[in-house]
Parts: sequence; C-alpha cells; structure tokens
Amino acid sequence: MSGSIKNVAIFGATGMTGLATLPQAVAAGYNVTVLVRDPSKLPADHKASKVVVGDVLNKEDVKKTMEGQDAVIIILGTRNVLTPTTMMSEGTKNIVEVMKARGIRKVVGCMSAFLLWDRSKVPPRLIPVTEDHDRMYTVLKTSGLDYVAVMPPHIGGQ
Repeated sequence: MSGSIKNVAIFGATGMTGLATLPQAVAAGYNVTVLVRDPSKLPADHKASKVVVGDVLNKEDVKKTMEGQDAVIIILGTRNVLTPTTMMSEGTKNIVEVMKARGIRKVVGCMSAFLLWDRSKVPPRLIPVTEDHDRMYTVLKTSGLDYVAVMPPHIGGQ
C-alpha cells in the first residue's frame, strides 16, 4: 500500500488466506478493521483494531466497516463450498460502491489463480467458484479504483 495509508479494512479475514493476511497487516503497522460473520473464527490474539460483525452482502455492514478507512483488502472465499455462488462478486460490488461513496481509492483483491488458466483446464469441481472470482475481477477492473489483483494458488491450513 503506501505510507499515507494507516487504516485498512479486510473483508474475508476468517478464511485461510485472511487468517494469514490479518497478522501480516497488523505487523506492518496498519490499524485493521475486519468484517466477519462469526467473530469466534478469529484467533483470540488477532489484534485487529476493530471487529464488525455482519455480512458483506449487507451494504450497511460494509458501510460500518469502511468508516475511517484508507484502503481495502478483499479476500472473500467460500472455504470448501464449491457450489455456484455470487457471494464474492456481489460482496465486491458492495465494497466498491461504498469505497466510491467514501472516496477510498486503493483496493487489493485476492482471487483464484485459476483465473490465469485456460478455463478448459480448470478442474470441473472448481469452475463455479472460479466463475464468481472472474465476476469479482471484472468488478474491480471496471471500478475505476486503484486496484491490485492477487491470484495465489490455494492456501491451506497447514
């Protein structure tokens, strides 16, 4: 991010990638606000500055999370649920809309590395989730915001 960024909101902080990202952001000196559906999924020693309990699909919860933020990290995922979904792309739409309304320009979006693959080579069971990551990526690309797309391979709990 940059030296002028002090307050960062993380959406998806209780997933595998989010649980790896949250302590890194705190260690880097950011004041981190997280939006979580279930705060019991955060480690007891999480050190987030603020925890908002809610849902990324609820725009009011997203607005609460974005109060006073300078930048956003989106790490939405489905854990091991691989059925068709629009949660990640619809949640990203809510985030982008609130960012624009608040004048927040910087966002990092974490999506599947399968977006870099020829779609015919993506394992069939992962196509529905990959399709929503693709919609999420389109939301970011067309947002007009300063975005960075991160597309790591699967991050497991080991």
